[in-house]
Amino acid sequence: MSYSVGQVAGFAGVTVRTLHHYDGIGLLAPSERSHAGHRRYSDADLDRLQQILFYRALGFPLEEVAVLLDDPAADPRAHLRRQHELLTARIEKLREMAAAVEHAMEARTMGIDLTPEEKFEVFGDFDPDQYEDEVRERWGGTDAYRQSRRRTASYTKEDWKRVTAEFDGLHRRMAGLMDAGTPADSEAAMDLAEEHRRFITGAYYDCGHEMHAGLGEMYVSDPRFTATYERIRAGLAGYLRDAIVANAARHAS
Repeated sequence: MSYSVGQVAGFAGVTVRTLHHYDGIGLLAPSERSHAGHRRYSDADLDRLQQILFYRALGFPLEEVAVLLDDPAADPRAHLRRQHELLTARIEKLREMAAAVEHAMEARTMGIDLTPEEKFEVFGDFDPDQYEDEVRERWGGTDAYRQSRRRTASYTKEDWKRVTAEFDGLHRRMAGLMDAGTPADSEAAMDLAEEHRRFITGAYYDCGHEMHAGLGEMYVSDPRFTATYERIRAGLAGYLRDAIVANAARHAS
């Protein structure tokens, strides 16, 4: 079975021009030619193209991709292990980015008075300022937003590092209760949910039980929040929401 350059371009989601370029530099030469001289690609050629696109997606330059694929001493199993390691590293990086997004949104950090270097130290390589428009659109007219802006305006780099670490500690303690099999509506879980609410009130804005319950629902409805909690412990977003809702109901009664 062989395929035309147009078919391969369609399969792989690349342009015909890209395939011509790969052929021109010797990175992916089609195994066959038609009677008219047109390129024809085999299944083995498609396998090689898949490897090329994988390494390109990870940022490898074409010259290095060629070395990786054409080294006669390469062990296929070692090659697969290397791919797995690269993918694992990329997944961990995405998880770190998701955590940075959560911190940015949770803390309403838009407009904080930190230098770019200090923001990088506190939040990693994800700039919280890029979420300013979304946060302003969703909460800009609320007292909580205005209150949070006033409180955090004076935060220093060390303040942000402390607040971030303390909040992360609360989430990990909640994960510990979950690991121990403690029900979300237990006294221990509800007490920690109350501590969570009071932390938000002390660090950002006055957060009543009804507002806190709304935040809990957002933790499971917004994939960015959910991903952050799932990174700490699978199922934590739902467990935290349930503990918050139970605590709100306890205080309502």
